[in-house]
Amino acid sequence: MATKTTWLITGTSRGIGLEFVRQLATSAENVVIASCRNPDAATDLKAIVSKAKGTMHVVPLDVGDLESIKGVEKYVKDIIGDEALDYLLNNAGTHPGEADAFNISPETFITAMNTNVLGPAKLAETLLPYLERSQRPVVMNMSSGLGSFGFDLGPICAAYSVSKTALNMITYKQAKAKPNVIFFAVDPGWVKTEMGGEGAQLEPDVSVSGILKLLKSISLQQSGQYFRHDGSTSPW
Repeated sequence: MATKTTWLITGTSRGIGLEFVRQLATSAENVVIASCRNPDAATDLKAIVSKAKGTMHVVPLDVGDLESIKGVEKYVKDIIGDEALDYLLNNAGTHPGEADAFNISPETFITAMNTNVLGPAKLAETLLPYLERSQRPVVMNMSSGLGSFGFDLGPICAAYSVSKTALNMITYKQAKAKPNVIFFAVDPGWVKTEMGGEGAQLEPDVSVSGILKLLKSISLQQSGQYFRHDGSTSPW
């Protein structure tokens, strides 16, 4: 009997998250827990799930809501029982717009920090007992090139950029606190999605296939680092 690999992915109703599900659904060895805020309205996701070769579950999760994060543990327990969660993909996020450092709305800044930083951190904390059952547990935090000082991308998207830089630091801190779990942050590139907007050049399938290769090959020695979608190191 083939060994099953269990994945939980956030933000799967569209964009990069949906593409993760699409690619993972092609293997019968994958058990995928696909989460999104409103499963009933996730028609594209449900279409993929209906044709999947692997085992698929769709569960509700709003990573900007701490009660929703706590509640997802029941779904995970019901699905995997005493088995392990091998991969947690913190993909969901929010982009509050183009405002620079002198035009930040307090409300949008708090929303960005809650959804892009606190949510992924608390979800990893909630699911840590299931991850630690795995022989090779991996947590991916979806960052952005806008979170990099090294790329020097200027004044745009201040709140979003700050949240992604903070997520990179959370990733480093998680890796140091739990050396038995692989944590990494990844810049998916400027992807042709609704969030990516006009000007994006990278197809979702290219970005996701690269990240999946990284997920399957990354070692404990690389834990806490920041990568591009192609597996190369990204500047902090």
